Amino acid sequence: MRTTDYDIIVIGAGPGGYETAASAAASGLRVMLAERGELGGTCLNRGCIPTKALCRSAEVALTAGNAASYGIDAGNISVDYRRVAERKDEVVRSLREAVEYVLGKVDVVHGDARLLSRDTVEVNGDIYVAPKIIIATGSRPAVLDIPGAELCVDSDFLLSATELPESIAIIGGGVIGMEFASVLNAFGVDVTVLEYSREILPGFDADVAKRLRTALKRRGISIVTGANVVSVEAGCTVNYELKGKPKSVGASMVLMAVGRRPVLPDGLRELGVALDRGFIAVDDSMATNIPGIYAVGDVNGRCLLAHAATLQGQVALGHRALPRYIPGAVFSIPECASVGLTEDACLAQGLQVSAGQAIYRASGKAMAMGEPDGMVKMIVDRNTGEILGCHICGAHAADMVQEVSVAMECGITACALMETVHIHPTLSELLPMALNNALR
Repeated sequence: MRTTDYDIIVIGAGPGGYETAASAAASGLRVMLAERGELGGTCLNRGCIPTKALCRSAEVALTAGNAASYGIDAGNISVDYRRVAERKDEVVRSLREAVEYVLGKVDVVHGDARLLSRDTVEVNGDIYVAPKIIIATGSRPAVLDIPGAELCVDSDFLLSATELPESIAIIGGGVIGMEFASVLNAFGVDVTVLEYSREILPGFDADVAKRLRTALKRRGISIVTGANVVSVEAGCTVNYELKGKPKSVGASMVLMAVGRRPVLPDGLRELGVALDRGFIAVDDSMATNIPGIYAVGDVNGRCLLAHAATLQGQVALGHRALPRYIPGAVFSIPECASVGLTEDACLAQGLQVSAGQAIYRASGKAMAMGEPDGMVKMIVDRNTGEILGCHICGAHAADMVQEVSVAMECGITACALMETVHIHPTLSELLPMALNNALR
């Protein structure tokens, strides 16, 4: 057994871990990063990146299948999913090599890390000591406590598959469920989604969620909302209740996509680190109740997004404060993106707001792209003109919402953004259109 001293120890090499470790090392600190699996964490290996690679292949498949509408004769279109999976894996491998390069000044130790005290970690029998420990151990797929849950696959399994089922029932219509529903449908899989809430994408603006649900149903995806799944039987039959009546649906495979749960490092509870709903409780500096121990990313449950984890790492290092707004996106086809408050949340808080919409069909660029289905929704404080929220469903929604994120973070008013000249023809022209409708 040997003991090594560092300035900072980071546990977990996802975006919240490796970018924090690299940033700390770049500032001259001596950093140790512990990771039991592959560098890049869930995001790179079993989440954001592989799913986006699949999304791109799905987009190409849909576009190729609709080539005739653009005046292109593409002949017979078929999907070779094994090659799709190989491309996905190559993208992941390439980016993992980039992570290794970024961590060039960091001492990376592979193995399970155990917290021994507020400044001491053990990995593979060796002891590492630092006055600051940052936990970035991420999350894993959650599982419903129902009979037959063990018969379901999770997102990790599906992302490692090289063959697709003929049909799939997806339990959960949140971000993960809807991305997989969209992708698998594009590859020819018969998809059924069962969502417990009254609408898919719980937490998103209701108009955006409805727009996506309508678009996916038009593509042939069956979506059942208000479905209370009670069991899964052998043979991949999902039993659920709808308005108090028993229902069932059969498929070749059942995907459980009901959210994520935190991965807590060994020794955490013994140290008395406080938890909140099973996640590590932190304050706005990402500090836990134990001095010197911080937690960033999914493991603290504040915002389960990769870019939020990276941001929180910078906060934990003291390099910046938390921003007011963090945008998010669903990479379904069409995309959905959001920043700020939904209209329902504003009304629940008693805010006096105006909401305005602009439809993609009003955009020359959207029509030329062959992407007429979509909408932009802007929410504005009627008294101050402050932009409180932006919600988009349609092509390049994630790119478009970024402009509004900057405006909201910098305090740019609705009038100022509306008066900003937007290039014609672009999809971003829909933003001032929606604001104009909100301010009428």
